[in-house]
Amino acid sequence: MNYKDRVIELLNDLDRPITDTEIAEILKIPRKEIGDLRACLEGLLGEGYLIKTKKNKYGPPESFGLIRGRIQITQKGFGFLIPDDEEKEDIFIPAVMTMGAMNGDEVFVTLTEKSLDSKKPEGKVERIIKRKFTEIVGNFESSKKFGFVVPDDPKINQDIFISKSQFNGASNGQKVVAKILRYPDARRNPEGTIIEILGDKDDVGVDVLSIIKQHKLREDFPRDVMEEAQKIPMEIPAAAIEGRRDLRDELVVTIDGADAKDLDDAISLKVLNSGNYLLGVHIADVAQYVKEGTALDEEAFLRGTSVYLIDRVLPMLPEALSNGMCSLNPRVDRLTQSVEMEIDSKGRVVDHKIFQSVINSRYRLNYDEVSNLIEGTQDEPQLEAIKDQLMLMAKLSDILTEARYERGFIDFDFAESYIELDETGRPITIQNRERRVGHRLIESFMLAANETVAEHYNTREIPFLYRVHEVPTPEKIDDFNKFIYNFGYKLKGSSENIHPKAVQELIEKVKGTKEEHIISKLMLRSLTQARYYHKELGHFGLSAQYYSHFTSPIRRYPDLMIHRIIKEDLSGLLTASRKKHYEKILPEVGKSTSITERTAEKAERDVDDLKMAEYMKDKIGEEFKGMISSVTSFGFFVELENTVEGLVRMVDLEDDFYRFDPARLELVGERKKKVYRIGDEIAIKVSAVSLDSRTIDFQLA
Repeated sequence: MNYKDRVIELLNDLDRPITDTEIAEILKIPRKEIGDLRACLEGLLGEGYLIKTKKNKYGPPESFGLIRGRIQITQKGFGFLIPDDEEKEDIFIPAVMTMGAMNGDEVFVTLTEKSLDSKKPEGKVERIIKRKFTEIVGNFESSKKFGFVVPDDPKINQDIFISKSQFNGASNGQKVVAKILRYPDARRNPEGTIIEILGDKDDVGVDVLSIIKQHKLREDFPRDVMEEAQKIPMEIPAAAIEGRRDLRDELVVTIDGADAKDLDDAISLKVLNSGNYLLGVHIADVAQYVKEGTALDEEAFLRGTSVYLIDRVLPMLPEALSNGMCSLNPRVDRLTQSVEMEIDSKGRVVDHKIFQSVINSRYRLNYDEVSNLIEGTQDEPQLEAIKDQLMLMAKLSDILTEARYERGFIDFDFAESYIELDETGRPITIQNRERRVGHRLIESFMLAANETVAEHYNTREIPFLYRVHEVPTPEKIDDFNKFIYNFGYKLKGSSENIHPKAVQELIEKVKGTKEEHIISKLMLRSLTQARYYHKELGHFGLSAQYYSHFTSPIRRYPDLMIHRIIKEDLSGLLTASRKKHYEKILPEVGKSTSITERTAEKAERDVDDLKMAEYMKDKIGEEFKGMISSVTSFGFFVELENTVEGLVRMVDLEDDFYRFDPARLELVGERKKKVYRIGDEIAIKVSAVSLDSRTIDFQLA
């Protein structure tokens, strides 16, 4: 019997710690199950959800002045506690108070006396509940009697000591994985043993592999997962089509990247007699094949998302599904979940239907050819038969986009980089990735489907998983307003109740000005981070009350989860007990998938940074023009036209002594009063590149 939730709820309601006997009496636990209760209590102690006193009484950590959370360590050694309780603000942890905790560890923290005299809380680590890292990736440096692994992760600021007996065949200069045998304390480094040799750090592919290992991304699928995937028939049985709406005679198309293989979504469009549009968004029915509780499902949950690195994809599902039976490939029957939306000339969804379907995509289109046709920049004769249909889609996309802008949709159109590699994995070109009309068309239709599905299930009060983006805090808005005041701007409205429209209007106002880059970037930093959550909290950036991720179940677990709920609902299987089941599991699904999403994004950024550094390595001494992208107390970063970013260090500014103004984000010369600020155009020379730290240094040209 699992008493976890009942025990936590009981102890949180009491004003004193109590014994296990008292817990059993209050919860009316039979004597024969006391052993189960005690095992549950021990588990909760180990996980840091309970504290036991010397008199063997139990209570929640908060009752003992302990705050549970995850610590983030900076490169300088100090850290911040991110409390589990989202209502609590982050707590500063001085380096001397981390007590051997490493970045990402789950810990208990107590507030120090300094917190009483400061606006910002300060704390000390009292206990490490769970270590994040058991293994460390890095460069091995050896001598005759011992060695060290220098971690790739800059937030792990201690080298791992390796005794000679623990080299296990590793040689100086190799990229390795070390298992931690002893964690650090105040006076000694962590100790470890080499468990995997990735290769010489200059070998092809080792650089990206080390990032995969560093972020603990899952590579090969376990045997039981592959066995389940191989048992799925490659043809759709007739029984699976029964009860579905048959759309195989409809004109359905997919539009994706030219090299994409996991095609989640397809679209169709008609004009009704009323003049309204009937938009169909048809999404791969992954829930038909990935059942809850199977090895496939458990592995997909652990991965949380597909990870798209420059030279490889780590898919959420095995290839037989992601590129095979689930992928909406052309001219083959595929099972789908469909959202049909009737949309008027103002871009309003006036009616909708959600149903299970079967489709047969007529065309497998790519973004570039669709964009060429619609923009009229290049002839695409192979699309002549569906030209009118694509132009109609573009028209509806414009209507939907205009409606979103009208309500306050915020579009930060920052440049994205496209890095092209040769066959050895070396970068040969880096350029801006253009967001063309084909991308925007699909984005617009998917947004419509995601909003419609979210509102449908929220209105019916069915347990669901939402994509939420909360309103920025008043403090963030106040700080931002203070900054833009220097440029003569102000966000409309109250900082306690800011509306997305105010942000959108400011972005429009600064467009084309010298300060556009700095204000847009600072505004983005002022916003909260989107996440998955089991309650509807709105989506600030989209200016939408309801939003979910429904359209990519091949590559995102939250989408698969809500597909499963939708399938049970449409099939009449969403009973009261199943609703209760989803109410119980969705909070953890939201929390876990938000974490895996951030891990994947960090890995993708690290690989981009690595390849950008590698690209610039043979350009040392060359001059480029760029724009200052951020200013810090130690220098400023410059972004080149191809999106590569490097640091001009303050120590290299030799014409004056410069002072950092944090309120205006400027460096100001003390004698000559020269100012460096975000958005300034500047000429630089590449001075140094480090592949180990994935950094690029510039000097003024």
